Amino acid sequence: MPADLSPIDKAKFVAARRAVAFVEDGMRVGLGTGSTAAWMVRCLAERVKTEGLRITGVPTSSRTAELARQLGLRITSLDEAKWLDLTIDGADEFDANLALIKGGGGALLQEKIVATASDQMVVIADAAKEVAHLGAFPLPVEVIPFGWQTTRALIVETLGSLELMGREVTLRMNGDRAFVTDEGNYIVDLHLGRIDHPRQLALILNQIPGVVENGLFIDICDVVIIGHGDGRVDVRDINAGTIAHETVEFAETDNVFGAD
Repeated sequence: MPADLSPIDKAKFVAARRAVAFVEDGMRVGLGTGSTAAWMVRCLAERVKTEGLRITGVPTSSRTAELARQLGLRITSLDEAKWLDLTIDGADEFDANLALIKGGGGALLQEKIVATASDQMVVIADAAKEVAHLGAFPLPVEVIPFGWQTTRALIVETLGSLELMGREVTLRMNGDRAFVTDEGNYIVDLHLGRIDHPRQLALILNQIPGVVENGLFIDICDVVIIGHGDGRVDVRDINAGTIAHETVEFAETDNVFGAD
């Protein structure tokens, strides 16, 4: 690992390295999207290279697929794999119940489909992603482009009937144009401040015409691995009800962790 990483990147790295220890020979593994997940793909490639580990990855975005190919990982589609042993992904927020907000990278739809099609989901994050209540991070909602302004208006109207701190809904942009997902859809971000009933909100949002999926991941995550800048990791297993405190050893330099 490069010695000049920031404490946040070191935290992401050690969480990623600990997470790939869950991967066993012959597994089909969902590969998440985002900066923390990119460290995981690199760590997984390191294990494949040094241990001869045989795995098949199912990327959750075109960006992850490109990185996996560059690092020599074997990848396939979810349709081909059908079901996965494990998915490892990041999160924008998580709470004590391991409910998540995801989609900051714009890949929430594929991420949710892949995670749901897995026996286990492991989330990797730095400590700043843990919150008492979801919602400080804007909640992404993927919508189809046709009539998106009507869909946005319906979302705003729906939020008005709920007890929420904020109700602002903005279209995600990519420069001066709307951000477009891998599926050709738009994303609107809900600036809510705090979500007291995430399960209820997730169900309500998905009933609105034009909404494809939302970034609330409820009862999907099994384990969260929280990385710290000094090499410590906390492994929180919601099913076992345990929290393990460990230290991840790493070398200061490793060719696997070069620039994208």
